[in-house]
Parts: sequence; structure tokens; C-alpha cells
Amino acid sequence: MKHFDDAALRLTVNVRLTTTLLGVIMAIPQSASAQTAFTLPAPPFELPMLPSPSGNWTVMVGIGGEYTPDFVGSKNGKLMPIPIFSIRRAGSIDQFRGPRDSASIALLDVGNFRAGPAFKYVTSRKADKYAELTGLGDVKAAYEIGGFVEYYPVDWLRLRSELRQGVGGHTGTVADISADVIVPLIQRLTISAGPRFTWKSTNATAPYFGVDAAQALASGLPTYNAKGGAHSVGFGSQISYRINPQWEVHAYVEYEKLLGDAADSPLVKLRGSSNQTTVGLGASYSFDFRIR
Repeated sequence: MKHFDDAALRLTVNVRLTTTLLGVIMAIPQSASAQTAFTLPAPPFELPMLPSPSGNWTVMVGIGGEYTPDFVGSKNGKLMPIPIFSIRRAGSIDQFRGPRDSASIALLDVGNFRAGPAFKYVTSRKADKYAELTGLGDVKAAYEIGGFVEYYPVDWLRLRSELRQGVGGHTGTVADISADVIVPLIQRLTISAGPRFTWKSTNATAPYFGVDAAQALASGLPTYNAKGGAHSVGFGSQISYRINPQWEVHAYVEYEKLLGDAADSPLVKLRGSSNQTTVGLGASYSFDFRIR
């Protein structure tokens, strides 16, 4: 119960902060989607091989709350706040966003193809918060930095891939691949669904699923040398409603089945579950800005 109360408190604080931010944003005229909210100076230099950042851009910001496993491999869940952030060229095709997408900027936005940097924050894992982790030690928060590409072979199908490198709690490589069939049900109401797959290197897997000799002695679990490879396969579905050109709300469910060394870890087999389900709600707000 304490875990639930702590998570609910964190969610309340983050929602209040985000609500304040969105309140400031809403001070921008409601015609923000049709006119520029503000203008930034031109960057002092431009990177070769990349399109100029000058021009109009659309920013999406928001907040979500989800009920998700306590930690990857856990059989219990908690409430967590989830930030929403993305940037695309203004006037481009309205961007679909899946609940698993990292924060991203579409620097390259050409018709049905987008690409750019991506970032994901992975929360720390505190051993003293959950009885299942007793003796396994803490894992610090990780920052995953990389890029994404997404392609629409047809209007109703999005293919997306991300490749990220971890810094901090883990120093491994993570690759996410997903596909979403996007179907408008009625005006402004859209449902989407599709498969997911994740691959992780050994350095991204071992900190969370490995058990060394000292940890085995302290936790009572057998030693385990977790290696990388296919990490999980799953399926997700989302329903979203666009209130107006600025505001959108959505609800989603994501199921993930752990594979390989993650699924075979004694932490998962003896104290957790390889079946991971997340349910969430979210809201986002979009506005435009211009770079000279």
C-alpha cells in the first residue's frame, strides 16, 4: 500500500506541474495551429547533411498516467507519470504517437518518412522499495539517447524503429521495433493496434536481470549471468480522441512478454513474471513556433 501511495503522490505532483505548464501554454492564442506562437533566432551554425532547422515547427507536450509493473519483470504494479514530447515540421501530416514512443524530434520530415533524435528516461530501481529486490542492490536511473525512423507505406500503417544508447544505470544498446494499424472510427476518434519487439545488448540486460555472487548471498537467489539478445515481444492498442486542433486525449494498453535471458532470470522466474501489462491515460497539447 505504501508503494501505491508513494506512486500516487508522485503522479499528483507531476500532474500539477504539467498542468501549470499547460496553463501557460494555453495562454497562447487558440489559433496556434494556424499561426506562429513565438519566434526563435536562427541557430549560429547548421550541421552538414541535415536540413536547415529554419521555418515553422509544431510541438506536442503532455502528461500521461499509467499503471505499470513495479520494475521490469515484476508481477505487481504501480502508478507512474509519463511525459509526452515530440516536435515535427508544421504543416506536415498530422503525427501519430504511440505510447511506447520515446521523446523525439523529426529533423527529417519528407512526406511519409520521418527521422531524427530520440530520448528515453529509465527510472532508477531501488532495492529497498520492493521485497523481491532485497539483496540485489540499486540500479541508477538511465538516459537512453539515440534516434528513430518511421515510415508510412500507406496512410493507415506506421512502421517505427528506435535505436538508443544507455548512459548511467546501464550502458547498453536498446532497439525497439513497432507497427501500428491506424483506423479512424468516427470523426476525431481513432483506434490503433500492432505488434512490438525489443532487443537489448548484454550491458542493457545484466544490471536488471543478472545476479552476481554477492547478490546471490544477500538475496537467496542463485547466481545468474544475464546476456543480451531478444528481450521481449508484445502487442499494443490505443484509442485517441482529438478535441480540437490543439488538444488530444488517449487511452492505451500494452502487453509485453519477456524473452531470452530476461525471462530466464531467477528474479523473474522465482519472484516475478515474464508477462508485463501496462494500462494508461494521457492528454497532449500542440502549438507552433518558428525558427528564423
